[in-house]
Amino acid sequence: MKPALTLIIAVYNNVPALRFIFAALARQSFPAFEVIVADDGSARAMAETVNDAKRLYRFPIRHLWHADKGWRKNVMLNYAISEAATDYLVFIDGDCIPGEHFLQDHFEQREQGKVLLGRRVEHGKRWAKALTMDAIHSGAFERYSVSDLLDGLTGSSVRLEHGFRITSPLLRSYVEKNTGMLGSNFSTFRQHLVDVNGFDESYDGPGFGEDTDIFYRLNLNGVTGKSLRNLAVQYHLWHPQTRVPDRNRNRFEEVQRRNSPLCRNGLRKLP
Repeated sequence: MKPALTLIIAVYNNVPALRFIFAALARQSFPAFEVIVADDGSARAMAETVNDAKRLYRFPIRHLWHADKGWRKNVMLNYAISEAATDYLVFIDGDCIPGEHFLQDHFEQREQGKVLLGRRVEHGKRWAKALTMDAIHSGAFERYSVSDLLDGLTGSSVRLEHGFRITSPLLRSYVEKNTGMLGSNFSTFRQHLVDVNGFDESYDGPGFGEDTDIFYRLNLNGVTGKSLRNLAVQYHLWHPQTRVPDRNRNRFEEVQRRNSPLCRNGLRKLP
């Protein structure tokens, strides 16, 4: 089957999470996709995991890798854009597990001039430690248990409401709309990204560069957000929170002052 979209998974050394993601992709209601693993310098175990998945699953998988020289996620994302075999790209992080209809929702909701803005369930540490491959295969990870609801009440898990998939146009008219972009759950046409010169590779740490910056520049170029709240459901695996470097915030403020949709250090290197 010829792929109709490309799923780009940004990874760095989290092998167990990628195994869960591959298993979840085998359950997708939308089968016409390829996977690009955009690897920001993981150790050998990641390549071995990808090779195992190529033998195990029917969907095409490619592994793009570069040496570990610090946080260079945006470099890998641009590499993946350049290598994608389709004209529609879906982006997730390597610690986020897609629900059964994740790719179907992104594909069916796609629209020229739009970037689709998904959300995710933020499960806590208990859920992440208890997750099993059997739960992925059976789809049980998408159903809330009493323990999950208790986690929600205590605050160890948050945004459980994002786990309810709402497809009715009438009901969706009452769903609050997303206004910001998460780098772990968004999609758009490849050409829209090419038109703004892709991701800005000047960012050298998490935060701003992989979502806020490119969303801002897409908006400047006339590509606006379309909310996928309660569609394209996704589940985040808990990990300690990472700090956003001040230099990234300063970098984004500079982008706002320039007010140009093009970044200089992106897919192409501009003067």
